[in-house]
Amino acid sequence: MAPLAEAVALAAVLFGAATQRISGMGFALVAAPFLVVVLGPIDGVLVVNTCGALTAGIILARVFRRVEWARCGRMLIGAAAGTIPGAILVGAVDSAWLEAGIGVTLLVTIGIQLRTSRRTLAATAVRDVAVGSISGFMNVTAGVGGPAMSTYALASRWNLTSFAATMQAYFLALGLTSLGAKAVFAHPHLPALGVWFWILVLAACLVGMGTGELLVRVVSPRVVRIMLIAVAGAGAAATTARGVIDLLG
Repeated sequence: MAPLAEAVALAAVLFGAATQRISGMGFALVAAPFLVVVLGPIDGVLVVNTCGALTAGIILARVFRRVEWARCGRMLIGAAAGTIPGAILVGAVDSAWLEAGIGVTLLVTIGIQLRTSRRTLAATAVRDVAVGSISGFMNVTAGVGGPAMSTYALASRWNLTSFAATMQAYFLALGLTSLGAKAVFAHPHLPALGVWFWILVLAACLVGMGTGELLVRVVSPRVVRIMLIAVAGAGAAATTARGVIDLLG
């Protein structure tokens, strides 16, 4: 991997881990567009799933008591149902189409999140499962299971402290499920990345979470949300453009 591409990938992981610590989610939304551009749609999403699960697991140890386990369980049931067709799609679709689809899907979900942020929607068990299925499908195909969840949380006025804690348990299980589903239903392989790159990725995760630990005390949630959407939107546009260029070329 070229040094510039490696630097971009590591910066995306670091910033994604920091936003995950600050807001309770956002790793995949921030990091996925850039990792897909640098590593490709298959390897990029695989790294997102791996790092997302790692980051969520570490944060979960700190917020374990605030998790709404029943609600998390319902969402994971839905996510499991959505993960299987998503993994099958990953194994069947040409990488250029998949890359373009990932970018467009990211842009659409960001737009939906912006449009629904002020609407109220009652939380129910059925809706928990339904949102989980959408999130699971998105996570395994595009590496981003968060936008569906954040949109639902905003619409249902979910307590943000409880939401942030519950999402760590959810994303940990979702990341592991996505990796397992790909190993069974897609074309299982390990990304052609060196050992040192993985070590640097782990270090970037830890540094990002440490940075987020400091920033969470001084950065307002509104500023974090604006930064997250802006960066994710730029990355999603770049991912879409690369997929379209590959298709035309």
